[in-house]
Amino acid sequence: MEEEKKEKKSLKGYWLTTFLIGLGFFTMGLMDPLYDNYVPIFLGYYLDQNSLIGLVMTLDNLLAIFLIPVFSAVSDRTRTRIGRRMPYIVTLLPISAIFFALVPITAYEGLVLLIVTIFLLNISKQAVRGPVVALMPDMVPGDLRSEANGVINTMGGIATILGTVLLARLMDVFVTIPGIGTVDKILAFPVASVFIILAVILLFIFVKENKSTVASKEEKEEKNSEPILRSLKAVIGEKEKSALFILLSLLCWFIAYQGILPFVGLYTTDVLGTSAGTAALSSGMVGIAYAIFAVPSGKFAHKHGRKKTIRWALIALVIVLFLVFVHSVFLTGLPYGIRLATFWILLFLFGIFWVTVVTNSFPMLWQMADYKTMGIYTGLYYFFSQAASIISPPLAGGATDLWGYPALFLYGLLFMLVAFFLMGKVHRGEPEED
Repeated sequence: MEEEKKEKKSLKGYWLTTFLIGLGFFTMGLMDPLYDNYVPIFLGYYLDQNSLIGLVMTLDNLLAIFLIPVFSAVSDRTRTRIGRRMPYIVTLLPISAIFFALVPITAYEGLVLLIVTIFLLNISKQAVRGPVVALMPDMVPGDLRSEANGVINTMGGIATILGTVLLARLMDVFVTIPGIGTVDKILAFPVASVFIILAVILLFIFVKENKSTVASKEEKEEKNSEPILRSLKAVIGEKEKSALFILLSLLCWFIAYQGILPFVGLYTTDVLGTSAGTAALSSGMVGIAYAIFAVPSGKFAHKHGRKKTIRWALIALVIVLFLVFVHSVFLTGLPYGIRLATFWILLFLFGIFWVTVVTNSFPMLWQMADYKTMGIYTGLYYFFSQAASIISPPLAGGATDLWGYPALFLYGLLFMLVAFFLMGKVHRGEPEED
């Protein structure tokens, strides 16, 4: 009995499956950092104010706030021969790759065409995000999802490193585009799209959804018996409010993150004086931390508790953001190389604690769901996180317009602190609650 219990607490037997599922998250990890670093730069060709750039960056998130919950919930009720998540993955991710490759090209054609391309990219990318993420909890037991989510976040971190540390260097390479001429700031996007399509092919070939995801007619009818809207209202109306408070907490920490992230590339070019190709290395520091610490943070939470781990990480993020603020205000006289290196070190520390929060918060929410609502809870997670990405960039951009870039880091610090206090009211979602 003791041996069986010990086996349950090990990810052994699920490593390969989790790694392969992580290929879907790899595609998101490849697209998101390049998108967040360079789309504001592309928009800067036409827009002078950071608040306007922040506003445009929220347009795609308006799509996400509707598409992710809807497609997550619809995939809960989808039944095909290849599973309930896979049909969306194999169709929408390749479409995303095509539009992603076109983004930097249309940036040279005009603001309207750039925004249209961003719009079409995000229709496909945000619609597929929920099914991609919900695939893992379908196939991994609840008490192992922190470790499994660590593996998946490692895949995302590797993709971030590939995109921001390696592929981003291609943004300094000049290429000749018919009708445009010889330009730079293009090549990383189409090369990344090739990797995305390869990842989709591998995911489709090697990941077979569990038999339990291909339900019988009777099971399907049972799962359809609970309307989506009723399920969403049930989460908000539960007597025990842990699900609600973790959603409010993640709203706050994503407001902090989404306020800072779109302007890191601009900060490194405008304030620290880096080239466009080097600018993405700042986000790359976060990606490296993701890849190294995602799995250890899941294991740590399994041993010490998810709630305690997340709250400790939030306090650490508050401290790191305060140090970044001090760096931006009081260390302006440092030599260029030292100032840039210390900024990267601080972002690496930020990445360690940020991946700890993200790795363990999703499994907490999944632990509160059952099989038929797994996609709905995944959709709720993204509803709140995308709401943050709508609310935050214009506010953060306005703060930088009024008080300069240092205000950006105080802004993030404040919302991380609020998230810390809200997490104190969460009482469910630990690994043993299977």
